[in-house]
Amino acid sequence: MPDHFWPAPISPERREEVLQNLSKAASPGFDFFLLIVLSCSIATLGLITNSTAVIIGAMLVAPLMSPILGISIASVAGQQKMYRDSVIALVQGVVLAIILSAIVGRLAYNSPFEVLRTLPSEVLARTRPSPFDLGIAIAGGAAAAYALAQPQLSAALPGVAISTALMPPLCTVGIGIALGDQTIFLGAFLLFLTNLVSISFAGIVVFFMLGFHPGFTGKKRNGLPRSVIISALLVLVMTVLLVLVSLRFVSEGRFQRAVRSAVQAELATIQGEQLLEIQSTEKEIDGVETILLEITARTSRQPLHHEVVALQAGVAARLNEAVQLQLIAVPATRLDPLIPPTPTLTATPGPSLTPTLTYTPSPSPTLTPTITLTPTHTPTATPTPALAVVIGVNGRGLYLLSAPDGNILYLLPEGAPVEMLNETQMARGILWVKVRDLFAREGWLPFNTLRVVD
Repeated sequence: MPDHFWPAPISPERREEVLQNLSKAASPGFDFFLLIVLSCSIATLGLITNSTAVIIGAMLVAPLMSPILGISIASVAGQQKMYRDSVIALVQGVVLAIILSAIVGRLAYNSPFEVLRTLPSEVLARTRPSPFDLGIAIAGGAAAAYALAQPQLSAALPGVAISTALMPPLCTVGIGIALGDQTIFLGAFLLFLTNLVSISFAGIVVFFMLGFHPGFTGKKRNGLPRSVIISALLVLVMTVLLVLVSLRFVSEGRFQRAVRSAVQAELATIQGEQLLEIQSTEKEIDGVETILLEITARTSRQPLHHEVVALQAGVAARLNEAVQLQLIAVPATRLDPLIPPTPTLTATPGPSLTPTLTYTPSPSPTLTPTITLTPTHTPTATPTPALAVVIGVNGRGLYLLSAPDGNILYLLPEGAPVEMLNETQMARGILWVKVRDLFAREGWLPFNTLRVVD
């Protein structure tokens, strides 16, 4: 193999200089902790605000790369004190970053700005590590170690800091702790461990290739150092773990796509339905694994009860699983400026004929009464429908019935406005009133479930 395909060992003087520089950078001092606080604050706020640019800025400030490379070079060169100082600096930096990000995350969650109610995409992106992240970290660690050993390549270090991304996963761990979300905590911590092991392994290999070994004697060594073998085994373990995690994520993704496809196909059978959101969980009910679905759909009409029952049965048949679902129908009205609304005709009271009695004199000596009908306008009392809202039961709404003892027509949500049509009936000791909802659908509700609006 040509010589230029293998990096030549650097001079002993340069090796000593690299050791001294890394020893200083990896020592836990004021500058190190100040940069940890600043970079952690920037990264946490960037994650909360979902700002990629801010997160990149935090990566450039974070000093965690130095103690990791310090562990790598100390493992190869046999520098026990440097190894101990690097490990202490790394552990203290990690703990400080997690605690600080947890505090910032909790304060942000309790603030009046309604942040972290929905997880930002930048947070979610750091909770699902994959083997690709391991490859990125290995390449970034190798580039960092090589650039540190070659002074002419120092301009590449900012790019290496961005690619390895050590601080954002730690801050995501803190946010997961602040929210009490175990999935976020474990996923982000696994990503950080992946980066840590991969960078350390890559640094050990590169430093070994560049001639770092105990004593810098320059003698040829037989075999690989123990640190290289141990770090390679750790990388192998991380690779297997990440592959297993990735397979689980792939399985979850396929399941979610199958659920969405089944729901969309069944919703298409209900006229006027448009899917907005699906939330699914799995729970064991009566010894049977059941998929719990909460479906939010936009609709131009209220779905019928039997349609929702058919929807649940259809989704269960397509998934071949036990399914329990709730359909949240969001009313929608489609208006087109080019199409004016159709006028509605309403009956208005007209004149009524009332008989009036008049006496007309006649030539005969007797008076003969004659009755003539004269149309006159007489006021008649017309009942005005009263506006009311559905009180409901425990927030579940009420069923609109075709008659007091009739069939279920629709489910009216709690707080839905209705018109009371001044038709009442007594049934089973309950006063029922006929109502009309926003969609001009009429039915019957118990009077005590309505609150009249003044």
